[in-house]
Amino acid sequence: MNHMTESMPFVGRSAKQQLILTAERLYARHGLDGVPLRQIGSEAGMANKSAVQYHFGSKQGLIDAILVNRVEDLTRRRSLLEARLPPEDLRRVVEAHQLPLMELGEDEDCYYLPFLEQLVREMHPLDTLPETHRESERAYYARVGALITDVPQPLRDIRIHQASGTCLHVCADRHRMRTLGMRITPFALHVSQLLDTLVAQLSAPPSAETLATLRSAPADRPTLRALP
Repeated sequence: MNHMTESMPFVGRSAKQQLILTAERLYARHGLDGVPLRQIGSEAGMANKSAVQYHFGSKQGLIDAILVNRVEDLTRRRSLLEARLPPEDLRRVVEAHQLPLMELGEDEDCYYLPFLEQLVREMHPLDTLPETHRESERAYYARVGALITDVPQPLRDIRIHQASGTCLHVCADRHRMRTLGMRITPFALHVSQLLDTLVAQLSAPPSAETLATLRSAPADRPTLRALP
């Protein structure tokens, strides 16, 4: 279990990186509105009380920096995994996209997943993510959608979005259990079982009730936000 205190600085990191990682942890634990910018600077070991404003300009700039700090590596790792997968294998397609997120949950000192839960819960704007990430998400929706054609639109997009949310929340819960010293399943079993769940969630035949409800629903496709 990690016994590092909340005020301990990140040894060997730049000032900006210390602020990013400290803010990620504090926002994950206390919410986006529960942490003053001065507290982030203080716990990151900054003598300047306005360190966040100096490096990032604003709270929004800091949040954007936290996202970019993780998203670039996530997108790169996904691209490497996707380059090796058979495009007709739904489980492998889902694994290539979601495994990098699952891996982040194994690092006690990485609070990106519970931080991301806060962003999703509070409907925080995600419009400033890099185009490479947005393109990666669009390609993922297209690949998965092409493999679940028995599911009509807009159910396909809804399911892909919900499955990504399932992965995020399950892995964030696992991270919390780990930091609390609770017993968790071995990582290989966690990944395999979660992939089973996601594939079933994506590919299960819609019920007659759902199809009937879909036929009476408005024709406009719902607004869905890609998860970083």
